[in-house]
Amino acid sequence: MNYIEAIIKYQPYNEQEVKDKELFLKYLSIFPDILYRENEIAHITASNWIVNQDKSKILMVYHKIYDSWSWTGGHADGEADLFEVALREAKEETGLESLKAITEEIYSLESLCVNGHQKNGEYVSSHLHLNVTFLLMADEHAPLKIKRDENSGVRWFSLKEALTAPSEVWMAENIYRKLIDKLKFFKR
Repeated sequence: MNYIEAIIKYQPYNEQEVKDKELFLKYLSIFPDILYRENEIAHITASNWIVNQDKSKILMVYHKIYDSWSWTGGHADGEADLFEVALREAKEETGLESLKAITEEIYSLESLCVNGHQKNGEYVSSHLHLNVTFLLMADEHAPLKIKRDENSGVRWFSLKEALTAPSEVWMAENIYRKLIDKLKFFKR
């Protein structure tokens, strides 16, 4: 499915998603280059909420730029198949070779503020990530591998730990909590 159609079709879970979906649709109509990070105001990213088989654990990486435990994901960089972007990023950032989509439908939408930072020796100005999240499942016993240029750790957390381990309090309290709450719609 076309990413714009998928976003239009997506049914928001809460007020944050209602407001963020409105922003997505507005920016999709304004910026023809929304899939490219060269759009310095806002661009599309794709993330993953990776759970184990019984959905009691979340796989997270220690993100170097954010200095925090976080989900996996990355920039669309022109790729319109956002599920494929998310899947590729999950594999690259965790070393997992086998990931299963619980659903290929969008799991969550969020507009995320990115503070200015250094990347590859160059300053990147503050901007928005219009993020599409997918729900994936992985074997918690499969070998994990750190992607040294992006993260310094990969590990499984209990649902409770997934809310306390990140140093980005807003992300944990607002986004990760929402993602955990939504798991109740997917039977164990």
